[in-house]
Amino acid sequence: MRRKRYPDEFKMEAVKQVINRGHSVADVAGRLGMTTHSLYA
Repeated sequence: MRRKRYPDEFKMEAVKQVINRGHSVADVAGRLGMTTHSLYA
């Protein structure tokens, strides 16, 4: 199985949603179609 690569800007925006806006990692990952592991990494 191939790994999906996300652009740095995409990853930074996802992290900002968790840190600055108080969304849970699971919510953000689910909305963006990625795994929680990818977001934590």
